[in-house]
Amino acid sequence: MTSSDADLYALSIITENRAGVLRDVATVMANYQANIQMIQQSIITTGSNVGRAYLYFEFEECGDHGELVADLARVPSVVDVTISPPFSRIFGTRVIIIGGGAQVAQVALGAVNEADRHNIRGERISVDTIPLVGEQNLTLAVDAVARLPRASILVLAGSLMGGEVSRAVDRVRQAGIPVIALKMAGSVPQHADLVVTDPIQAGVFAVMHVSGKGVFDINRVRGREF
Repeated sequence: MTSSDADLYALSIITENRAGVLRDVATVMANYQANIQMIQQSIITTGSNVGRAYLYFEFEECGDHGELVADLARVPSVVDVTISPPFSRIFGTRVIIIGGGAQVAQVALGAVNEADRHNIRGERISVDTIPLVGEQNLTLAVDAVARLPRASILVLAGSLMGGEVSRAVDRVRQAGIPVIALKMAGSVPQHADLVVTDPIQAGVFAVMHVSGKGVFDINRVRGREF
């Protein structure tokens, strides 16, 4: 996103599940000069709105939010419109941890404890984990990190990673997301920005890097091993 968090607004919209709904909603937002920064849509699978569509928009200031909401509510297929805070104000930046279960758990231990320290002081840093095995599964997951909203750093936690996973690491770094790897067998550590032996410390480093108040900058120690 190009806008700062303070400039963003969000809408959660429940609609009928039919063709053309996204077009109709987006047309109304365009009429108000709402510059959309992020869209998510899905089909609701639980609760009273099962089978209906859920649309989530983050957009820049558009002037009269009340009139925008009123006009959206008049779209025939729209069931409900709610103004909500953008995800960046709730979950903030995201630390992504991928790899073997035991190593992922230890990295998460360090990351969650460090994030708690920063979030108490007003920051918003969240930690996402997925334990995976197999080169293909890991490659797909690493490549997907560059498509995740607000993903700010990736930690690869495992005993052996290389091959296609290493090439995926290169692609994630090219997308501007730094990568920390645990010290492990395989070629991934040679492709990461930083290699850390202690998984707990790797989690701490990751959070310190994305923190707006931390003093650790991975760019100043790139290529080193701790």
